[in-house]
Amino acid sequence: MKAQHLILAVGFALFLGTVGCNQSKQIDATPRISAVGDGWAKNSVNAVIFRKNSLVTHHRTQFIAYYDSAENVILGKRKVGTDEWTLRKTRYLGNAEDAHNSISMMVDGDGYLHMAWDHHNTPLRYCRSESPGSLEMSDELAMTGKAESRVSYPEFYRLPDGDLLFFYRDGESGRGNLVINKYDVETQEWTQIQDNLISGESERNAYWQVCVGAQGAIHISWVWRESPDVASNHDLCYAKSTDGGVTWMRSTGKEYALPITASTAEYALKIPQQSELINQTSMTTDAAGNPYIASYWRAQGDSVPQFQLVYRRNNRWEHQNTGFRETPFSLSGAGTKQIPISRPQIVVSGKKADIKAYIIFRDAERGNRVSVAMNGDLTKNEWEVIDLTHTGYGSWEPTYDTELWKSQGILSLFLQNVTQIDSEGLAKVSAQPVKVLDWRVE
Repeated sequence: MKAQHLILAVGFALFLGTVGCNQSKQIDATPRISAVGDGWAKNSVNAVIFRKNSLVTHHRTQFIAYYDSAENVILGKRKVGTDEWTLRKTRYLGNAEDAHNSISMMVDGDGYLHMAWDHHNTPLRYCRSESPGSLEMSDELAMTGKAESRVSYPEFYRLPDGDLLFFYRDGESGRGNLVINKYDVETQEWTQIQDNLISGESERNAYWQVCVGAQGAIHISWVWRESPDVASNHDLCYAKSTDGGVTWMRSTGKEYALPITASTAEYALKIPQQSELINQTSMTTDAAGNPYIASYWRAQGDSVPQFQLVYRRNNRWEHQNTGFRETPFSLSGAGTKQIPISRPQIVVSGKKADIKAYIIFRDAERGNRVSVAMNGDLTKNEWEVIDLTHTGYGSWEPTYDTELWKSQGILSLFLQNVTQIDSEGLAKVSAQPVKVLDWRVE
């Protein structure tokens, strides 16, 4: 394994290849950064990786959401390709002092913005825009009225037909179940399609990551956690659905009996407890629907946690340890942690044998800059690392506009310099600028 380390310079370009069904394109690796406004920065609530999404595009309009210094929910929008943001302070507040209580949003096929916020084992808080494209939001709404009293980690996903899926945990760390609701754009109503897709059997819970592929297949992977202690994370599991989340199968096509449990799950990779394995990272698929999962953990016998890639190719699971990090750390305890690296995002481009992988991350080793590890040939475990920014972003974790990436091959990242203290501590810092970094395909 070999890694090259570069600082990004003006004029540096790399070949991106195809994105989904897009034609071959070239990406100018000089990013464009636009300023949005000032936001809460006393912890990482605006910049946690499980925001789905912090940014979302519908047609040519991109939306953004964050908490300001007074814990107000701020919404904004701009035309893609411009730097002029229209901002609106909503009537809603959130408990930003808990870094779990992030804001997630998505636009449905008719252009309505849906938003959920302020959740950590608390009642559902959800609303949607009064009209397509509007920043004016409705009163707080119920979805189905079922299992909505102990919500954590709300995530929206848009299906190819414009309907939405809403994933969340019902329960608490170490004891929770995965619920899925579906929104029908024609009826404008939510129904619950899974009340317990992955069961912890009152002994553990799954921490998941989801993606919707180009053909509409839903992919989910997860680690198990045995207790509130993050050190009890273990193993990497997988399932997919090709009928909108109603039935689920293994990568082989064999259907699951639901709910999925620790004894029935497909294990993409076995990873022991006490491995510094992190939860809630990211996954994506290539144009053929093969899944790619990014995470980090420490290999047995090694002291340094490394970014890892687990992916499906030629009908089998494969694994690459990027191996370029040098600094050890230990991951244990409850609550939101102060960690020297971020959880990684993964995107891929290309087709068939020409798949290129991009892992987006932050690392104190690199001054907490926005960094990307790239592998242009997955038959070789060779990673090139570049920095997209010249300055650091504290405890930031990457979140990106999934819909803009799918439609145009633009990687649009939410940026903010935030500080996270262990176990929901608060840093004595003022509001920090919220920005958007666009890494454009041309």
